[in-house]
Amino acid sequence: MSYIGKNIKKIRTVKKLSQASFAELFNLARPSVGAYEEGRAEPKIETIVQIAHYFGLSIDLLLNKELTVNDLYKFDIIVGDADGGARPDLEKKTNAMPEGGISLVLVDKYLEYIVNYQNKDFISRLEKIYLPISRKEKSRAFQLNGSEMEYNHNGLHHGDILLGYQIETLTARNIRKGKVFVVVTKDNIITRRITDISEQIEFSADDPNYSTIYLNTDEILELWQVYGVYSIYLNPPSAVEARVLKIEDEIREIKKKLK
Repeated sequence: MSYIGKNIKKIRTVKKLSQASFAELFNLARPSVGAYEEGRAEPKIETIVQIAHYFGLSIDLLLNKELTVNDLYKFDIIVGDADGGARPDLEKKTNAMPEGGISLVLVDKYLEYIVNYQNKDFISRLEKIYLPISRKEKSRAFQLNGSEMEYNHNGLHHGDILLGYQIETLTARNIRKGKVFVVVTKDNIITRRITDISEQIEFSADDPNYSTIYLNTDEILELWQVYGVYSIYLNPPSAVEARVLKIEDEIREIKKKLK
């Protein structure tokens, strides 16, 4: 039994969305939303993926569990008016919530951000995310565009939300090799791992099929070191993790035999 219909209704109720507003978000007809909620029809898989991605939920959770308010506010992306009705509930949840939220740069805002990254009014109008995270450094969130940092189904996935703190002074002392960074240049916003710092900074993809990018410091408008990732994907276990799981299973079997 799928819970998708009940969960759509729960999402709408918590987010204070009408059926028409919800339908508009995902290019649906309003009667279709009613049919989903009443169990007379189910959305296409593409629509389910869009809903899960938009509200920061896993597809498994959306389909197989009746959502609670806590599930919906565990990772909440507020899209649209930053002064919408959801903010008071989120601010009551924890005192650690950063005031004003963290500005989120979605993929479709990349070009606008490059042009307006120093415009405080533009930054204030970006969508916000509210998370119980407190850092001294300035934080920003970016939606990952592309699959360069994914390899063999592991790593960062297209559409993941990356939290970063700004590296304001681009020197070898301040930039940590091996870490993942969101790089804002005059032409694009990319996500790469810094693998070398010499005359140029070397940005490498985790997928070896993508070429390495070399940039001078004066070509970089902003540099954000990634410290948090929010994803609807579950990475498969690494070889080490798989081996540990196998050993744990073997130990359980031995204990059973000893008993």
